[in-house]
Amino acid sequence: MRAQVAAIMAELYPDLPAETLARIEVTPTRDPAHGDMATNAALLAAKPLRRKPAEIAAALVGRLAGLPQVEKAEVAGPGFVNLTLRPQVLQAVGRTVLQQGPQAFGRSGLGAGRRVNIEYVSANPTGPLHVGHCRGAVVGDALANLLDKAGYEVTREYYVNDAGNQVIALAWAAYWRYLQAIGRPVEAEAFAQLAPSGLQYQGDYLIPVGQALAEKYGASLAPESGSVAPVELWFDKVRALTLAHMMAAIREDLAALGITHEVFSSEAEVLASGDVDRAISALEGAGLLYEGVLEPPKGKLPDDWEARPQTLFRSTDFGDDTDRALRKSDGSNTYFANDVGYHARKARGADMLIDVLGADHGGYVSRMKAAVAALTQNRTEFDVLVCQIVRIMKNGQPVRMSKRAGTFVTLRDLLDEVGRDAVRFTMLTRKADAQMDFDLDAVVAQTRDNPVFYVNYAHARCRSVLRHGAEKYGADQVSDSALAGADLSDLTAPEELAVLRRIAAFPRQVEAAAQAREPHRIATYCIDLAADFHALWNRGREEAALRFIQEDAPQASKARLALVAATAATLRAGLDILGVEPVEEMR
Repeated sequence: MRAQVAAIMAELYPDLPAETLARIEVTPTRDPAHGDMATNAALLAAKPLRRKPAEIAAALVGRLAGLPQVEKAEVAGPGFVNLTLRPQVLQAVGRTVLQQGPQAFGRSGLGAGRRVNIEYVSANPTGPLHVGHCRGAVVGDALANLLDKAGYEVTREYYVNDAGNQVIALAWAAYWRYLQAIGRPVEAEAFAQLAPSGLQYQGDYLIPVGQALAEKYGASLAPESGSVAPVELWFDKVRALTLAHMMAAIREDLAALGITHEVFSSEAEVLASGDVDRAISALEGAGLLYEGVLEPPKGKLPDDWEARPQTLFRSTDFGDDTDRALRKSDGSNTYFANDVGYHARKARGADMLIDVLGADHGGYVSRMKAAVAALTQNRTEFDVLVCQIVRIMKNGQPVRMSKRAGTFVTLRDLLDEVGRDAVRFTMLTRKADAQMDFDLDAVVAQTRDNPVFYVNYAHARCRSVLRHGAEKYGADQVSDSALAGADLSDLTAPEELAVLRRIAAFPRQVEAAAQAREPHRIATYCIDLAADFHALWNRGREEAALRFIQEDAPQASKARLALVAATAATLRAGLDILGVEPVEEMR
């Protein structure tokens, strides 16, 4: 319809600039009483044509009213044009869904094969994944599914922070558990005095790591006289085995959440590869580095800030609010420099980079955007999604503790409590940058106020109707392929057209959500489609003529079964993007 509106405008007004034609929109109306679609074409054309919008809109209406798919065209407000489509247009959408199936319906060429790398989770391997990681994991994974649906070539990546002081502290904590496992324990207070940064990780999750070290190395990593052996005797071995165990546990937790990454990149390997130095050299070659002293940042000083001359990146040339340090006064790299090298590596294989980060990384965004823009000369698009904090609630009170982790609620705790699909869907019911309360009681409640139940109930109702239809007409008569050939002309009731109108909006929702990087829009869409279907179901209970299966009207029954099948297929398509398994029946 947008193409047809633009073509008519170009024919009516040959002098209309091409850039005006390109800005024409045809969008669904918010209120069905105003029609199915509205266009701003007359409003856009008024200024370049020096005519009144209402005059242009009237001419446009005259032409649009003659299109075979348009039932009514009328001027609205200051110059909008509202369009009401003929029922046959919406009926044809139901047939299209059944012909294409849930995997193909809504698939778009928007991405046109562009390569996009989405990095998400990337939690430090120093403990179990917690609910903070969970939101970023679900948002990143759903976004990857969404962009894949929109035609992008997607790579899912996890950046393993296996270098730096936190990993050193982890290895020491694992060694402490190892000493316990071989029967030579050291009191926590005494061990904390020996470890470079104290005993930071005391959760029970490191007990199996200590046991694994004992099984592999026996007592060979411990001194015979007790206490701690020289670091060079044990550190590298303990670090390697501990990281392997922690990453295996993280992969298991992610798999339980339905998430698999294609790429796991090691920070230590990035540092060893020389990528950081090459990125810094590239920026230096472009004249974007200088020696200088930064003003102290407001608030808490970061660990790598110095009131001394440092190697600074002119990130303000690329929209940042201050220049950023890449090398300290002693010549060592800052944390930011390491991230620059990592992103330079990712950019070599992608047209677009997307990072999904936690709420504590908000200050990281502008500097990283500047670095990617400088390194790629703006050839690689870079975007960041920041996921705000999730607060877990039960019985109206925050849930704070985990027996295994000791200080926080783990992802596994949450999955054990409510299940994968409830976690995924609920995490996607709000925009990522909005804070949310995850109410454990609400997400398992079988009420319409629980969106997980509400959408699943709609799909289960669809499947129940189709099973009933198979019993009456035979399974071969109610398959998607068979129903795609049904005569749908009986679908004219407002509630039936409302469902078809919502189904017709799905491809547009996929593209809009992909462009905005907002997978929560698909969850909202599924809730809206479920609401439309429940409304139709309830109307059928009140009005016999709208019931899905009628003894004396096989043609109308087949048409309504086709509508039910199209609804189920569209719900499956949406839930597939969210990574949620549709329910066949409610138990």
